[in-house]
Amino acid sequence: MRRTRRWTRRPHPRSAGAVTALALLGGALAAPAADAVAPYDATARTERLTDLVNPFIGTANEGNTYPGAAVPFGMVQLSPDTGHNTGYDHADTRIRGFSAVHLSGVGCRIGGDLPVLPTTGDITATDNARYAVPFRHTDEAAGPGYYRVGLGNGVRAELTASRRTGVQRYTFPATDRANVLLNAGQALHRNRASAVEILDDRTIRTSITGSGFCQATEPYTVHTLTRFDRPFTAYGTWEGATVTDGSTRAAATTGRSGAWVRFDTRGDRTVEATTALSYVDARGAARNLRAEGGRSFSRVRQAARAAWEDRLDDVRAHGGDRTLRRTFYSSLYRSFLAPNTGSDTDGRYRGWDGRVHRARGFTYYQNWSLWDTYRTQAQLLALLAPRESRDMALSVLRVGEEGGWLPKWGYGTVETNIMTGDPVTPFLTNAYQQGLLRGHEQQAYRALRRNADGVPPPGSPAVGREANAAYLERGYVPHLEGRPHTKPGDSDHDHGGSATLEYALADAALGEMARDLGHHADARRYAARARNYRSVFDPDTGFFRPRDGDGAFTGPADPARGSGFHEGTAWQYQWLVPQDLPGLIGLLGGPDATNARLDTFFAYDRLLADPARTAREVWVDGPYEYYNADKYNPQNEPDLIAPYTYLSTGKPWATTDVVHAALTLYTDTPTGMTGNDDLGTMSAWHVLSALGLYPIRPGSAVWGLSTPVFDRVDLALDRRHHPRGGLTLRAPGTTSDRRYIQRVRTDGTDHPRTYLTSGELRGLRELAFTVGEAPSAWGTRPDAAMPALHTAAARP
Repeated sequence: MRRTRRWTRRPHPRSAGAVTALALLGGALAAPAADAVAPYDATARTERLTDLVNPFIGTANEGNTYPGAAVPFGMVQLSPDTGHNTGYDHADTRIRGFSAVHLSGVGCRIGGDLPVLPTTGDITATDNARYAVPFRHTDEAAGPGYYRVGLGNGVRAELTASRRTGVQRYTFPATDRANVLLNAGQALHRNRASAVEILDDRTIRTSITGSGFCQATEPYTVHTLTRFDRPFTAYGTWEGATVTDGSTRAAATTGRSGAWVRFDTRGDRTVEATTALSYVDARGAARNLRAEGGRSFSRVRQAARAAWEDRLDDVRAHGGDRTLRRTFYSSLYRSFLAPNTGSDTDGRYRGWDGRVHRARGFTYYQNWSLWDTYRTQAQLLALLAPRESRDMALSVLRVGEEGGWLPKWGYGTVETNIMTGDPVTPFLTNAYQQGLLRGHEQQAYRALRRNADGVPPPGSPAVGREANAAYLERGYVPHLEGRPHTKPGDSDHDHGGSATLEYALADAALGEMARDLGHHADARRYAARARNYRSVFDPDTGFFRPRDGDGAFTGPADPARGSGFHEGTAWQYQWLVPQDLPGLIGLLGGPDATNARLDTFFAYDRLLADPARTAREVWVDGPYEYYNADKYNPQNEPDLIAPYTYLSTGKPWATTDVVHAALTLYTDTPTGMTGNDDLGTMSAWHVLSALGLYPIRPGSAVWGLSTPVFDRVDLALDRRHHPRGGLTLRAPGTTSDRRYIQRVRTDGTDHPRTYLTSGELRGLRELAFTVGEAPSAWGTRPDAAMPALHTAAARP
């Protein structure tokens, strides 16, 4: 947390007249910009889904989203930086620059490379905190692939992007000193080195080396090439605080370096610039610029809007008021922002071994917030973007081959080792279960087996399953808080309780894959390890507790205390046993006792009386308030699965009660995110829960069912992975008061179970829910609940 289609296609959004300026005025619709293309013909299409997206959602209260311009899974995210450590904060009033790299919803500083800012007058400062320019939200607007703002110095800045380039358009006042500052030496991350070179009267090249995230990491380098649409009239560079007019080169280690260029805007007041990125080398940036540059701002903007319209159009929701639809499509938009393209247009990319490799037949992706995304976003992308999801899984396998070990939390070309457990296993086993690894199954299994049974060598930057030796010997991760770290990042030993639960979940998913691939001895071994969650269950307290190196339970006996659990407490982590919910329910005393505990956890009686108020005043305590709590925390990853536990306790209607209450936390305002978005994790939870189709067992092929929030949703799905080519979800008449499932039918056949497998889902054309005003007997039979995974994995 951290800090191809079944319905008739409407006219393609790339057609003439398809694009108009999208203006979201601090969360509300505003008038189009003055130079907007004519609005789309309403007779051809009644609604553009991009009009429903508000990129400002999550820019306040530590949602840490960004409002700037990007295309789906693009390398470039061109967005304003206001002084917040992750980029933009809605409460700030000054912009330091528009930089090319951002991650949606991360909790620690990263990216922010090459902040560029238009100014007027003399160059008097080189620190972007000093030369920052004021702005007001009333002069600001954003939409998918576009951002604009009126700056306090009289300049209007507009941003758009292609896959590997960011394009800026500045409209200056009439002046002979219209400047553009390119700051190579400052970013959101820690700068290790920077260099800038003015190549000719239109072109500037930079090289930026940085490190960091939540802790120190190995350095990585970003290369940029910026090309202006007309010659500049003057130029210079700076090193530190020293500005040198006419200089063409500057460099610095940890200090500041940059370049400035000047234009005469007393005639033509508009300046456009295109910046290309490459994580490989300067040649890569030049090739990316040649391949994707050379187009006007308006054409790039139209293409970006069309790309988003095409992507969002794969999910057509019917019903619900405009606010509900705006929050939903905004979350769907954020779900497609990452992972990010890492390879250049020629297929080259820089691997985790520091060497240059080439991706042949696939796109190489980077940025892996796996502790977060394995729970929701990976499954959503596998459903809606299977081609890209396959490439993402292949990219993770490349990391394992070239970097020596599978990743945990990777940024760019390096491992950060942030967060704990074994998130890469459920990520890759999910790809396998969704049919995305055809032809690579055994390769993936070998890599996962090595990760699950070993520990990276001392010379590797990865920590992997750091506590594996003890875990394999004792069945649990010893909680050794304060133990010296041998590598940067988080340590599993600092979170022994939660790490044990995460390892066991990963083992269960890997055991299922092993059985499917014919590795039966391994399957039995991993199935046995999947039950290791029991080794940290304290019968005296009735909760999971960490154990020390000698095997004794350690830390506070109070389960509301957070010791031994990463960003959570024993109350929150007790539901992280989706591989064996029958076993967990037995440990807790049976269905009645488990339901009583769930009801306490969710403050269920209060929730029924006032869902929205309970969500805001009982559940949510603050964006980083992870500890010292005995209630549901819907704004952080450990709790995402918890509402769906009711599907296994004979009380499935309560899942809908809790989920629909949690969905009230998503609003069409800057504070409308529940904590950090974590590269689309929380947004994907919103989308999946609103659809009523949730991946209740990460790394496996099982989807839990709850009441959708829309009357109907049409999903356009890839025929290679869904033979029907589409799936319609129906829940006619669903409202806040009429939300309880009475009956579920799959292609007209009654479906009494509370879950579907991916195999069943692939063959479906329609999933229909009948809803009513009171709970029913649907899903209450013991055989309606999802069975334990380990029993199946253990079969020879």
